[in-house]
Amino acid sequence: MSERLRVRRALVSVSDKEGLRELGRGLAEIGVRLVSTGSTAGALREAGLEVDAVEDVTGSPEMMGGRVKTLHPAIHGGILSDKSNPGHLEEIAGHGIEPFDLVAVNLYPFESTVVKGGSAREIVEQIDIGGPTLVRAAAKNHGSVAVLVSPARYGEVLEALRDGGGLDRDLLLSLAEEAFAHVALYDAAIARWFGDRVERTDPPPALTLGLERVAPLRYGENPHQRAALYREALSAGPLGGSEVLQGKEMSYNNWLDAEAARALAAEFEEPAAVIVKHHNPCGTAVAGSPAEAYRRAFASDQISAFGGVVAFNREVDGDAAAAMAEVFTEVVVAPAFAEAALEAFAGRKNLRVLRAPLPSSGGLEIRPIDGGALVEEPDAVEGRREVMSVATSRAPTEEEWADLLFAWTVAGRVKSNAIVLASGRATVGVGAGQMSRVDSVDIARRKAGDRARGSVLASDAFFPFRDGIDRAAEGGVAAVIQPGGSVRDREVVDAADEHGMAMVLTGRRHFRH
Repeated sequence: MSERLRVRRALVSVSDKEGLRELGRGLAEIGVRLVSTGSTAGALREAGLEVDAVEDVTGSPEMMGGRVKTLHPAIHGGILSDKSNPGHLEEIAGHGIEPFDLVAVNLYPFESTVVKGGSAREIVEQIDIGGPTLVRAAAKNHGSVAVLVSPARYGEVLEALRDGGGLDRDLLLSLAEEAFAHVALYDAAIARWFGDRVERTDPPPALTLGLERVAPLRYGENPHQRAALYREALSAGPLGGSEVLQGKEMSYNNWLDAEAARALAAEFEEPAAVIVKHHNPCGTAVAGSPAEAYRRAFASDQISAFGGVVAFNREVDGDAAAAMAEVFTEVVVAPAFAEAALEAFAGRKNLRVLRAPLPSSGGLEIRPIDGGALVEEPDAVEGRREVMSVATSRAPTEEEWADLLFAWTVAGRVKSNAIVLASGRATVGVGAGQMSRVDSVDIARRKAGDRARGSVLASDAFFPFRDGIDRAAEGGVAAVIQPGGSVRDREVVDAADEHGMAMVLTGRRHFRH
């Protein structure tokens, strides 16, 4: 074959009819013969184009309501014949099969049928068989056949055929890559749908993850890193189908921090505000209103809150927007925004306003590692008093219990080693991501200052030594909640008793790496 692929005969069979008439007319204008199926053929004929029906090519009618129509040697022989192989050309000629040069196919709307709430029977009928087979065959034989799965590429291909006389190797490779990715994403959605219907106690034996690019990002965590935002198959999109209502493009780090802030805010039933910096909450509070919750969260660490990401678990009203007015904030994310809040935010051009529903539970957490991935179920923080035990001679007061459960919830979202000091159901000091737990205690104490006196402390994992308790007591901490489980638990509990602290053991740790 020549260096550029010339197109003389094309198979067109699409569920998504966007751009179909333009494609058909463009191909017909340069003398391409069109072969098509069912509704695609009808749409092309309505556009005044001459079309060969697939059943005329195969000599077989469509069967089982269209389940079988293109699965035939007259079709696949014409797609899979390698034009650089004389034996292939002789063989198809001997069987009276004409070669195809272009296959334009997109697949049944499986995902949209799921999203619309179709019945299981309706969804199964949207599992395309012939379409993926055609796409894979054409992509495999990309040196001899161009494959088009996206209407967005129609114009590019038509231009190359008109002006360049054919399709070059780079374009054919690009189209083949897109085709295989298209089928893989489609199959990932199907596998996930079936997987969601299977009851299992262990992670699945094989995991397919279909990700479709939503948009490129300016850069990744650092300016020298390329990055993009993707949507998972069968999902509404990043952060539940979030929408940027105002502000410049969200960065990689903005998305990460918005996800972390939103997830913690959703843990609380009362109005809550969470301020996140570098994926750690530096301020969290619940209160009677979003505005008061924000003011108390901001008071936790006013320095770290500068340039942070703020999440609310309620509609943001005008009062909450006013409370944020004097603080430089990168992103504010909430399930809804009142008109008064949007008007107040409109004057802050550098503030990104992100509307996102509260996260739903479930799913798996996946972390790529070299050559594979680690998969686990999400870490749910157990916050019921009845599953916890008081280890010290003094039990917490009711006020301390409220703060302990609040701090325990926050600690589950802080990078390990995590120490959270709280008072009045607001954080007053957070120590995060330290290699030594006692260092995290010192950082949280320093952040809290005088506010540590009378506060409670939550630790995401056990205290290996009593030094962390001693340091907390020096700051005036009144009660502690921690998992327990250390070989020195007795020593740690004794230290709490010596200092008059109450200590609650949860029996469950919450490492977050």
